[in-house]
Amino acid sequence: MRYVIALLTFLLSINLYSQSYENELQKLEQALLKKDIYLKEKYHKINRLKQDVSKYHVTGKTNDLYKSYISLFTEYRSFKYDSAYYFLEKAKETAISINDSVLLSRAKIKEGFVLLSSGLFKESIDTLNSINLTKLPKTDTFEYYAVKARSFYDLADYNQDPRFSISYIKKGNQYLDQAIAYAKPNSHQFWSSESLKRMKQLDYNGAEFAFNYWINNFDLPAEFYGIATSSLGYLYSIKGYQDKAIKYLALAAISDIENSTKETVALRNLANELFKKGDLNRANRYVTLAMEDATFYNARHRKIEISSILPIIEGAQLLKVKNQKSKLEKIVILLGLLSLAVIVFLIIIFKQLHAKNQSRKALAETNKKLKEMNANLRESDAIKQEYITYFLTVTSNFIRKMDSIQKTTIQKVIAKKPDDILNIMKRYSIKKERDDLFRHFDEVFLKLFPSYIEDYNKLFPDDQKVILKPNELLNTELRIFALYRLGIQDSNQLAEFLELSVATIYTYKTRIKSRSLCKDAFEDNIMAIKTY
Repeated sequence: MRYVIALLTFLLSINLYSQSYENELQKLEQALLKKDIYLKEKYHKINRLKQDVSKYHVTGKTNDLYKSYISLFTEYRSFKYDSAYYFLEKAKETAISINDSVLLSRAKIKEGFVLLSSGLFKESIDTLNSINLTKLPKTDTFEYYAVKARSFYDLADYNQDPRFSISYIKKGNQYLDQAIAYAKPNSHQFWSSESLKRMKQLDYNGAEFAFNYWINNFDLPAEFYGIATSSLGYLYSIKGYQDKAIKYLALAAISDIENSTKETVALRNLANELFKKGDLNRANRYVTLAMEDATFYNARHRKIEISSILPIIEGAQLLKVKNQKSKLEKIVILLGLLSLAVIVFLIIIFKQLHAKNQSRKALAETNKKLKEMNANLRESDAIKQEYITYFLTVTSNFIRKMDSIQKTTIQKVIAKKPDDILNIMKRYSIKKERDDLFRHFDEVFLKLFPSYIEDYNKLFPDDQKVILKPNELLNTELRIFALYRLGIQDSNQLAEFLELSVATIYTYKTRIKSRSLCKDAFEDNIMAIKTY
């Protein structure tokens, strides 16, 4: 029992582990369904800011105009490069027009960020190098070094050549150390830079701790939450925790969609992880969406990065579809063969069923005939029993009468009394004996066939039905066909028993059948009359 419980627990843990990222992927699918809604909200916010720009143009409030341009840049910064750069140029022009070097430098820092986001790394570094740091506040100086570090890090990722990328990473680390020096201890800026630094120094455990601390201890805006979760997903992928990587990359992608962020790597990296898992359908869809986002933003380096894996995923997807098609063709062929086999078996079964039905019908017909034969046998037995008893009684009575007559006659002969003999003979009437014979016959017959007269009359019209005289059980007509029903169908036998001529018997039969409703089947209907 203990081993069974352990096995069930193990299987349950496997199932839970395999589904550890499914909830996040489902939420991502729901977010993708609302993508157009988030995009509409983004444009609505941008349109309101553009109205502010128009208002400040009219009023001539230059500082407010600068802030409106920067706000528009912020909305476009990770959304659309061309528009972000356009409004940043407007902000720079405004700063130059009021001769404010700090505002100009601040705009250039942001210009460096948008340039590196578009893949223009040299231009980003050149722009940042043109900034005079002496008059910048600490927060701007922090941002300056953070953006500069990011420029070298992204350049190293894009370069992919160890001869140069190591140098770029070192420079990025140096600039990031300088950025951290300007950040407040244990602040949002500090942990965003510290976590990135540890990741670039390949301190993956330290970076994992730093990113988790940053996420759990600060109320991160959507953009930074997407960066943090995307970075954690990247870390877990490197450390081999694939399910965790998918989970955090999905969270990052959800944040990007909700914030309408187009300059992102979360969907691309998520597609890559799902590709490794063999989930080609989602991998292909997500990498296609990532390419659409990169094209929309005009991020050159992102398009190149996605282009390196897009054909691989698409190729794998096409191969999968081809394999599925091949399997489907085999399944169709197999189903066709199975269908043919089923049809053959059905034909055999139907033939067997038909033969079985025929056998059942034949058996039913045989049973019916057997039942009829049994009924006929029971009827014959009943008739034989009744009439044997009847004729034994009649014969016995007849013998006793003959014995009595013989003895009496012998005595009278011996006594020489011929007149007494004549008187004795006159006492016995042949007609009366025959009438008694017929009455006894009628009684026995009606006992066997109590509905005979009623069934007989059904064979005739109302005006032709037999009407018996008082005290009459059967008349000659009824008696002829009563004998016929008992099986005495020979006219000579009928004539002898009824003491009629054969011609009379034929006349009776002909006249009776001519009156009936069923002339051709009259005898069959007589034979169909049932016993009791």
